Amino acid sequence: MKQRILTAIVALIFFVPLVVIGGLPFTIAVYAIATIGLYELLRMKDIQLFSVEGILTWATLTILLMPTSWSNKVFETVGYTKIEMTFAIVLILLIYTVIVKNRYTFDHAAFSVLSVLYVGIGFYYLIETRLFGIEYVVYALMVIWVTDSGAYFVGRKIGKRKLWPEISPNKTVEGFVGGILSAVVFACVFQYIFPIASTYTILIIVTIIASIIGQLGDLVESALKRQYGVKDSGKLLPGHGGILDRFDSLLFVLPLLHFLHFVG
Repeated sequence: MKQRILTAIVALIFFVPLVVIGGLPFTIAVYAIATIGLYELLRMKDIQLFSVEGILTWATLTILLMPTSWSNKVFETVGYTKIEMTFAIVLILLIYTVIVKNRYTFDHAAFSVLSVLYVGIGFYYLIETRLFGIEYVVYALMVIWVTDSGAYFVGRKIGKRKLWPEISPNKTVEGFVGGILSAVVFACVFQYIFPIASTYTILIIVTIIASIIGQLGDLVESALKRQYGVKDSGKLLPGHGGILDRFDSLLFVLPLLHFLHFVG
């Protein structure tokens, strides 16, 4: 536990200033984090990032992560949209399966494309959310952290009924509910200091949904690792695993908050 806390503090020291600064430094940092996440995911399928298929997959991620303000300028010059460029690379990946005589198969190509979507959509909305204001990023990050912490401590204290033992044997129903309640309490305090929702009712509803989706996102990552026989997605953060182990909830919560448009 001490190692996990120390690693979290070090990570916050490096990441929080970039969130505060925003702009280009923050966007570059998100690109770097997303690239590591993609590397961790591709490795589960034995796809090397530094290979033709890996580079094509990373190129797709690069396009998907582009903030709207960037993509409008970049793709106006070439006369194509972001979606069209993505489709073009997907077609190239499929053609590549023929060129290498199924060394890189259709299943690999499908895994590559889904990996880009899994990693890219959440981190894209992290960049876009920062453009709305730092308070929204802080809210999202803290809801995820408070949910995770609340679920851990409540589950450890009073947890008896297993939530989904086939996927994550240590998670309990009591912890799941405790994480939601912890997130709601935090959100109400946050709203009092930094109002980000029009009413407390809307804030509480959105926070409950975000907390649930965040915990489900964590279970998706657990299921993925079990499918490919991986304990942790990586070893970048001692005691914490890899990037995907730490950002799995965020990848689901940020798109949700964007789609709900609860702010304003």
